[in-house]
Amino acid sequence: MIEKIRKVREQARQEISSAKDSSSLDELRIKYLGRKQGVITNFMKKLPGLSSEEKREAGQKLNFLKNEITQGLLERSIQLEKAKTKSQDLLDISLPGIRPSVGNTHPVNRMISDLSEALVRLGFDILEGPEVESEYYNFSALNIPLEHPSRDVFDTFYVDLPREKQFRRLLRSHTSPMQIRVMEKLKPPLAVAVPGRVYRPEKPDASHSFMFHQMEGFMVDRDIRFSHLKGVLDFLAKHIFGSKSKTRFRPHFFPFTEPSVEVDVSCIICGGKKKTCPVCKGKGWLEILGAGMIHPNVFKAVGYPKGKFTGFAFGLGIERMVMLKYGVQDIRLFFENDLRFLEQV
Repeated sequence: MIEKIRKVREQARQEISSAKDSSSLDELRIKYLGRKQGVITNFMKKLPGLSSEEKREAGQKLNFLKNEITQGLLERSIQLEKAKTKSQDLLDISLPGIRPSVGNTHPVNRMISDLSEALVRLGFDILEGPEVESEYYNFSALNIPLEHPSRDVFDTFYVDLPREKQFRRLLRSHTSPMQIRVMEKLKPPLAVAVPGRVYRPEKPDASHSFMFHQMEGFMVDRDIRFSHLKGVLDFLAKHIFGSKSKTRFRPHFFPFTEPSVEVDVSCIICGGKKKTCPVCKGKGWLEILGAGMIHPNVFKAVGYPKGKFTGFAFGLGIERMVMLKYGVQDIRLFFENDLRFLEQV
């Protein structure tokens, strides 16, 4: 019997190591460990017919064989499960790849970054300001009188009710209030640019939106002249529209600057050379921003001594710059999140 047990042990080892799946292991478990017809059970049934010494030796061998087969089945089951999991994790390189969707910087944010980079090179600091402003900072301190049309309830998003406070709160209509906030806290020399969202109750169409982006820039020191303003704006135009761009300054009126100008850039499509150009309509110029020398009343509002400092300020619409640079015909496209548009710009 001892010899038969040895042969069964070798056979069981071979069959267990060759098992391909869990069902094969179950068959082997029944074959060797089954309670009714299992190989170990059949050996146990023959023990009473052996002598005491043979019975003791055979019993020990059978117990050892039973434990070895049980352990072998368990280890083989673990091996098969690991192999199955590993095969499921393998990358099937025969399948075609899936191109990941990679996002791009929004054209408005890209323009803000481009302008900020250019201004930082000129020594400007980039700051942000609150979008909910006081009527004082948005209008009064900027020399915009009470009777000015922009202070009408139909032209501004007021947050407070009429006459609730001396100076009501509102959604800022431009980024110029940061001129006052910065000059109240800091003394010249100053060179600051402020990008951000602004709000006006405009009816949305191809060229108007109730929310859009502006960038305010201003510089203040003891001897800032209009020529400094021209140099900065000419540099910005060339940075955004190309080295061949030219700028033109036209007299205008803004309450917080004197003198004031509207600034044009030469048409980026025809260079001002085609009368049939669909962008400039043959004029050769495109309006890009407003600017001027800071009004003395603005300096008075922040407590600067009269005549001690001079400075310039300019404000431009970010969407306007993007539309001109990329030929976008409708401002609403910037806010609709249409990937077909965003992937083009």
